[in-house]
Amino acid sequence: MLNRLKALLAGKSPGVGLEITPERLNLAQLSKHKQGYKLTKFCTTEIPEGIFEEGKILDSPRLAELIQEMLKENKINTKRVATAVPMREAIIRVIPIPAELDDEELRDMVLNTEAALYLPYPREEVDLDYQKLGFFEDEDGIEKVQVLLVATRKEVTDSYMDTFQQAGLEVDVLEINSFALIRTIREQLRQFSSKEAAVLVDVEFDNTEIAIVVDGVPQFSRTVPIGTYQMQNALSRAMNLPPSRNPEILQGMTIPVTQFDSLSTQGTAINPGMTALMRVLGELTDELRRSINFYLNQSEELEVVQMLLAGPGGGLVQLDEYLTHRLSIPTMQVDPVTTLALELDKDIPAVQRPGLGTVLGLGLREVKA
Repeated sequence: MLNRLKALLAGKSPGVGLEITPERLNLAQLSKHKQGYKLTKFCTTEIPEGIFEEGKILDSPRLAELIQEMLKENKINTKRVATAVPMREAIIRVIPIPAELDDEELRDMVLNTEAALYLPYPREEVDLDYQKLGFFEDEDGIEKVQVLLVATRKEVTDSYMDTFQQAGLEVDVLEINSFALIRTIREQLRQFSSKEAAVLVDVEFDNTEIAIVVDGVPQFSRTVPIGTYQMQNALSRAMNLPPSRNPEILQGMTIPVTQFDSLSTQGTAINPGMTALMRVLGELTDELRRSINFYLNQSEELEVVQMLLAGPGGGLVQLDEYLTHRLSIPTMQVDPVTTLALELDKDIPAVQRPGLGTVLGLGLREVKA
């Protein structure tokens, strides 16, 4: 029996997309509307410390209660959800398989032979899913098919399934959050050729997930332990403010575009908070540069042509311009509202829109036909 990791194969059914992050529950329900979609329901609620940390559910009963409370308060009666596990908890690989294999032979080779070569833990401890991609000829002229392999540890999958069961919900789609985000921006990604790579930078609460995407498929992924929490903490300490999990102050700041070191020599006054924040952003920039260079050193004939910023930290004012300046790669903040031609009952500020990419991608899986 193929496992419950329905990242790629599950069909659509009425329901909602529900994203779990260390600091928030985000819920979105979409419907078809003219040439795009309408956001029929959107709500978000805070998650206290100690419930979900470092990509793992630590307190399933309390998280289930929060989910139930959010559904009740917002009068949402659905019993089905699409949700996602963090990319840091997944293994994503694109592997070549002989093209002459029939579906049953390919399934056996992928799940029982090839998977073992890429998993750092025993096969029986993971949930696996896969999907065939395109055909190609290798350097010896042999036709092969690329297969996208996705795996998570069963203990991670179990914790999600158990939590939603306690909340009285059925999970009909469980995928990786980067796949949901890619679904949201797929029209943007289609503009790039098979020789052009886009870097998807998802700046989350306690980490940044980096995925290098070619032809809409993550070819390389890495998680860096720098997120809005680390930025906010650096800012708060420097300004003698109490620590906060809320990025509101951070989202109200404007990131200097000019190289920060040169500002002090030009007589520009920089407050201690901005100095501390820019130090953290400098570390994140260095990690992005290392990740991109590592990938390019192993990938001939590919060019990184675009960086796309997502997540609650991806919308920081002028962060796109700052990274364009520092990395010499055109960078833009994703705007799911515009990308999906999303009809809204209430406007969503530009600084918050990149943070909706994942939950809207999950909601898209649940749109009624």
